[in-house]
Amino acid sequence: MFNKEINIGNKKIGLNYPAYFIADIAANHDGDLKRAKKLIYLAKEAGADCAKFQHFLPDKIVSDYGFKNLAGSQSHQNSWKKSVYEIYDEYHYKREWNDEIIETCKDAEIEFMTTPYDYEAINDIDKFVNAYKIGSGDISWIEFLETVAKLNKAVLLATGASDMDDVIRAVEAISKYNKNIVLMQCNTNYTANLENMKYVNLNVLLTYKDKFKDIILGLSDHTFGHSAVLGAVALGARVIEKHFTDDNDRLGPDHKFAMNPQTWKEMVLRTRELEQALGDGIKRVEENEKDTVIVQRRSIRLNTDLKAGDIITKEKIEMLRPAPVNSYIPYELDEILNKKIKCDKAKGDCILKGEVYV
Repeated sequence: MFNKEINIGNKKIGLNYPAYFIADIAANHDGDLKRAKKLIYLAKEAGADCAKFQHFLPDKIVSDYGFKNLAGSQSHQNSWKKSVYEIYDEYHYKREWNDEIIETCKDAEIEFMTTPYDYEAINDIDKFVNAYKIGSGDISWIEFLETVAKLNKAVLLATGASDMDDVIRAVEAISKYNKNIVLMQCNTNYTANLENMKYVNLNVLLTYKDKFKDIILGLSDHTFGHSAVLGAVALGARVIEKHFTDDNDRLGPDHKFAMNPQTWKEMVLRTRELEQALGDGIKRVEENEKDTVIVQRRSIRLNTDLKAGDIITKEKIEMLRPAPVNSYIPYELDEILNKKIKCDKAKGDCILKGEVYV
């Protein structure tokens, strides 16, 4: 039903390929084009495959009246010094930046991507992107999801703050027109609280794997450290999105929970190590342990001298390391027990294949 391998630019994405890392610069440009360009280069240097932005306009994403009259909310936005509308206005990506940002991404040799939050954003950016990220907040905006799906580019769907009915509805809407879907587990708490780890719920990835056959899995994460990312990759996620900044101490809505160049490099390095460790699932004696088979396994050895024609009895043998190639090993005892030896053998020697009348 879904394509189990997709292309984003020159990168192949799927279970048999390395994890694809998206550095979500988001609002961490702080409304400054120079900072946006600087963060692109830093993301590339840190090992990101993609630099992602967010195309929103304050009046197209939030209601100023609505937030000012929202009672009882305990969101992270309560700590903002300005109104929600003012913050979105101050930190939004200016659409006149498009050409320069795209050129910068090309120069840095990193994929450009964005999350569009209105129809005009799609029209402005479609010629520049090979894939679209859909933010968790728009999982219920089915008409918008279908519009993006019809563009026939990969759709990365975040599923934070949603239940399974929400996810099924959104996936069905997209897949009517587009089979290139990355389904991303996400927890949308942006408080940078260390306790958020217990809500990441990585096992949802297994639920998605069972429900949506062959769909590519991903994780959009906002927790500290690398544990969630490493766990997600081990469970099959092949797209990882984290927020990216150059300084976690800067003022702004996204800096506190973002990765910085040092922690991003470490995350990628640890993930590449994990990918090597995961292997292909085939149990075998690996190349680097073939000598270990000899030195750690036991072979059938003599505890007394034998002459050609002597009978091999249980009293004359013991099971000891090492086990040279072609030696009889313990589970083969019945093949030689009470049989005649063909040649003289010294105490301590092992019995080799071909040395027993069987």
